[in-house]
Amino acid sequence: MKSERPFIVFGAPVIGEDEIREVVASMESGWLGTGPKVARFEADFLAYKQARYAAAVNSCTAALHLSMLAADLQPGDEVITTPLTFCATINAIIHAGLSPVLADVDPVTMNIDPDAVQRAITPRTRAIVPVHFAGRPCEMDALLDIAERHHLKVIEDCAHAIETEYKGEKAGTIGDFGCFSFYVTKNMVTGEGGMVITRREEDIARIKILALHGMSKDAWKRFSDAGYKHYQVVECGFKYNMMDLQAAIGIHQLKRVEEFWPRRQQIWQTYNRAFGDLPVERPADPAPDTRHGYHLYTLLIDEAQAGISRDAFLDAMTKQRIGVGVHYMSVPEHPYYQQTFGWRPEDYPNAMRIGRQTVSLPLSAKLSGDDIEYIAETVREIVAR
Repeated sequence: MKSERPFIVFGAPVIGEDEIREVVASMESGWLGTGPKVARFEADFLAYKQARYAAAVNSCTAALHLSMLAADLQPGDEVITTPLTFCATINAIIHAGLSPVLADVDPVTMNIDPDAVQRAITPRTRAIVPVHFAGRPCEMDALLDIAERHHLKVIEDCAHAIETEYKGEKAGTIGDFGCFSFYVTKNMVTGEGGMVITRREEDIARIKILALHGMSKDAWKRFSDAGYKHYQVVECGFKYNMMDLQAAIGIHQLKRVEEFWPRRQQIWQTYNRAFGDLPVERPADPAPDTRHGYHLYTLLIDEAQAGISRDAFLDAMTKQRIGVGVHYMSVPEHPYYQQTFGWRPEDYPNAMRIGRQTVSLPLSAKLSGDDIEYIAETVREIVAR
């Protein structure tokens, strides 16, 4: 019976012997905190992204927060972003003392709509935070044009977009800052962790200081065999640094990120073929001259068409031992943001509809052919009922 199958974990990472050995080597060396492996991971990520400057941190949330501080945005400045994102995008804006402003998404791409961004601009607008949802790049040409005309900073939220490209440019290198996540469900993982890449050396220098208490020297430089280095606290910083234990995993995950990408693409395409005749909305094909990161595969379940509600579909999948996700209920659905900013879901109708109908299916490179066949078959059976 199907119930006897092992549970298919949503977003289960692929961890190999190389990662395990590198972590053990860190433990045996006695260097667990920020040290030489973090420096190596930063250098490797820069090479992969063909970028200039990088700082490894403990989350994409930290990366976003620090980018806003390094961008010299001032308390009360407005930052425009999407209502179809994880709460961390909004929370980082709030923690930086800034005012979040929402612009609705395109109903097909599910990314922030540049026309809605233009309508949301006021004299207080200072930045745009586009989120490359599910691995699909935003319309960066249009957003950069708006930013240039209004003298705005662009901070890319690339939590879903490690491999993503837009017209030959790698996601995270297009705006002023690029912020990445290596959370356990992402396309490459460090357990918890993130990265910031920047165009300007002065921005990354400030981010690195802010990420470790505002100290002028990091732990590796203070305690290395080159001799003790005194530090000075030059800003009131945070505890946002990455550990070598995390970087040890990331070094080898990064080496295989291009190996994992075509596997997820294959799964994504298999799902698309399997669901082509079902009364559900599949994700749009990748746009020409872009590279989709294939981080999420989302279906929209409209009860009037599919004969089953989104939440009933989630329950039915879980009962068949398949892990599923919701990415995302729109931000204005959550009580805190309603109470704090007066946001209403109906003011962002595209994000509201997507948030109430969306479900994410497993897309990990770890999935076996049998897993994929079972997931596709189960979706078909549930909708057919």
